[in-house]
Amino acid sequence: MPVSTDNTPSPRRFSVTLGGRELVIETGKYARQASGSVWVRYGETVVMATAEGSKEPIDLPFLPLTVEFEERHYAIGKIPGSFMRREGRPGEKAILSARMTDRPIRPLFPKGFRHEVQVILTVLAADQQNPPDVLGPVAASAALMLSDVPWDGPIASVRVGRVDGRLVINPTLQQLEESDLDLIVAGSQEAIIMVEAGAKEVSEDLLVEALDFAHREMQPLIALQREMREQLGKPKFTWTPPQSLSDEEVEAFYQLALQNGLKEVLLTGAKHERAEALDAFREKLVEMVVPEDGEEAEAKRALYKQAFGDVTKRELRRMISEEGLRADGRNPKEIRPIWMEVDVLPRAHGSAVFTRGETQVLGTVTLGTGRDEQIIDDLGLDESEDFLVHYNFPPYSTGEVKRLRGVSRREVGHGNLAKRAIKPMLPDKDDFPYTIRIVGDVLESNGSSSMATVCSGTLALMDAGVPIKKPVAGIAMGLVKPESGEPVVLTDILGMEDALGDMDFKVTGTSDGVTALQMDIKVQGLDSAVMQRALQQAREARLAILQMMRSIMPQPNPELKPFAPRIESLKIPVDKIGAVIGPGGKNIRSLEELGVSIDIAEDGTVRIYSAEGPAAEEAKKRIESMTREAKVGEIFEGSVVRTTNFGAFVQLFPGTEGLLHISQIAEERVEKVEDYLKVGDRVTVKVNRIDDKGRVDLIRPELEGKIPPRRPPRSGPRRGR
Repeated sequence: MPVSTDNTPSPRRFSVTLGGRELVIETGKYARQASGSVWVRYGETVVMATAEGSKEPIDLPFLPLTVEFEERHYAIGKIPGSFMRREGRPGEKAILSARMTDRPIRPLFPKGFRHEVQVILTVLAADQQNPPDVLGPVAASAALMLSDVPWDGPIASVRVGRVDGRLVINPTLQQLEESDLDLIVAGSQEAIIMVEAGAKEVSEDLLVEALDFAHREMQPLIALQREMREQLGKPKFTWTPPQSLSDEEVEAFYQLALQNGLKEVLLTGAKHERAEALDAFREKLVEMVVPEDGEEAEAKRALYKQAFGDVTKRELRRMISEEGLRADGRNPKEIRPIWMEVDVLPRAHGSAVFTRGETQVLGTVTLGTGRDEQIIDDLGLDESEDFLVHYNFPPYSTGEVKRLRGVSRREVGHGNLAKRAIKPMLPDKDDFPYTIRIVGDVLESNGSSSMATVCSGTLALMDAGVPIKKPVAGIAMGLVKPESGEPVVLTDILGMEDALGDMDFKVTGTSDGVTALQMDIKVQGLDSAVMQRALQQAREARLAILQMMRSIMPQPNPELKPFAPRIESLKIPVDKIGAVIGPGGKNIRSLEELGVSIDIAEDGTVRIYSAEGPAAEEAKKRIESMTREAKVGEIFEGSVVRTTNFGAFVQLFPGTEGLLHISQIAEERVEKVEDYLKVGDRVTVKVNRIDDKGRVDLIRPELEGKIPPRRPPRSGPRRGR
C-alpha cells in the first residue's frame, strides 16, 4: 500500500555558536498541532518546548501560567526506578528547572492578561555533559515567539562558570565540578531578568563581571529568535484587557487618599495591624467616591478597590524614593530587630530559632548514616544526596487558612536556595561522614523567610556539633527605581516591599564571600553600578548579621548531642577486608553484636554506625586490632605463644606474631629457650625487620647494642664448598 507524502514536514533550522558549541533550534517538524513548538539541541542534549494559550480569558486576579519540565528517562538510556517503572511526579530537579523557566517568561506577558498559558518542556536526550535546565528558558522563549500567544519576548539564558580563574560560558557538568561559580542568567536584549547562582565564596565584584559577561554572550540567541519570529511567527491573537479605571480617575483617587492620610495609615504598626488599617481605609475611600447603591455602583466600587493596590504602591514608592521612609519606619539600609536562640528542642540533634522582625524560622538538624542518603532518579550524574534542606511554609505563618496539599514549588525553590547557600561550608565527607538534613519551618513570615532559613539552619548545624568551615547568613534586598532620581536599594525587605519593588534579590555568604544568589528584576536598563551598590549594601547587612550569630554561637559545639548517631570511620588495607568479615561473615557478625552496623567499601573504607558512642568506639578498636600491621621500630608488650629450638614466637597483637631468635633472648649464650621463656610469658620486644613475605623478626630492646643483631637468613640455596 503506497504511503501518502502530502503531509511531509518542512522543518526550519536555526543555529548559533555558544561556548564553542553549536546550539540548534528546529521547528516545523515535530508537535505541529501546538501553537508554538521547537526542538533545541546543544551537544547531544535535546529539549522540546511547546506553547499553548486559551482564546478565552479566565476570571482570575493573576496570570494563569503553568510551566512543566518533563524528564524522560530514555533520554539517558535508563528505565525509571519507581515501582511502576514509569515517570511519575516531577522530582526536585525538574521542579527547579520549571521555576527557572517560569520566572523570566512570566513578567513579559501583557499586564492584565488572563488567558491560560501552558508551556511544556520535555527532555528528550541528555548527554550528561550539557545540562538541560539552562536550555529551558531558551526553548520556551522560542516556542512563545512562534506561537499566537501575546508575549513581549524574546529572552535567552546562559550558565557561567569560572574554571582556573577564567569565566566560561555554558560549562559542561565536568567543568562545573572544578568551578567555584555556577551562575544561570536569563535576560532580554535590554536587561537581565533572572539570576540563580551558587558559589564558593566569590566576591561581589566577580558576580557583577559575570553578570555582564552573561548578558553579552546571550545576545546572539536573542537575535536568532527575532529572526525566527520574522520568518515563521504566527499572528498574535487579540485579547481585551479587563475593565479598569481611567488614568484620570486613578489620579483623582490617589490625591483623595493622600488628603485623607494614606501615609499615616501605611506607617501603622505591625503587619496585621497595617493590613486591617488599610482595609478599613480602602472601604472608607471607596464609599466617599461611590456613595450610591445599585449594580452599576457596585461594579464601580470593585474597580476602585482594585485600583487601591496601585495607589498604595505608588505612595510607598514615593515615601521610599523621596523621604527614605519605609512602611515600618526604617530607613533603606536598616535591618529589622533580630533575636535568636539555639538548643530549643530537647531531642533534636541540633536546633535554633532565628527571628528578624516579623519573620521567624525554626531550623532543625538531623544526622543520619550513609543509609539515610536520598536516592536520586533523574537525568543527572549523581545517584544519591547526603545533604538535604527542606523548607516548609505553613499557612499559619501569614495568619491564613489554606488546605495543605503537599510541598509547593515555592517551598522546593526556597529550600534549594538555602541548600546552595550552606553546602560549600559543610565539612569534608572524610572528616564528618554523616548524612545531614536541615528543616526550616517558617513560624512567622513577613518577607525574607528563605534567608532566615539559611541563618537558622547554620545555627542549628553549629548547635548539632557539625564542624562547618564558616557560618553563613543571608539577606533579602529590594530596589525602587523612580522615574527621575537615583534608585534606592532596600535592605531586608518586607513582604509588601517585595511586591512594590523593581528588584528582589537574595544574597547569602560568609564573611569572605558570596555562596548563593537569587535575583528577579522587573525593570529594564539596570546598570552595573546599581548592581554593585546593591551587592555591597547586602554585604554590609550580611556581615552585621554574622556578627550577631557569632555572639550566640561563636563556634560549633565540640561534641554531638546525646541522641545523635555515632559514626566511626577508618581505612584498612584492602587485603584485610576478608579478615574483618571472617569465614562466612563470622567476624563481622560478632562485631555487630556490640549494637553497631558496619559498612565496608571496596577501597577499604570502614564506617561503623551506632546509636551509642562506646559501642562504635569498641568496634573500631577491635577492627584496628584485626587489621593492624607491625612496623619496624615499634615496641610491643607481647605474649609468648610457642617455643622452638631456635627461638620463641611472640604474639604482638591478634593475628600477628614475630620470632624472637634464640640469639636475641639474653645477653649470654642460650642453650634452651624454655630456660628463659615459657608459653604465656609477657615479654617486651621490638620489631627489627620485616621480610618480603611479611615475617617479623624481633629483638629485646633492653639488649640492643649489647649483643650483635641476628643476620637475616639467606634467600637462595646455599653454595657447596
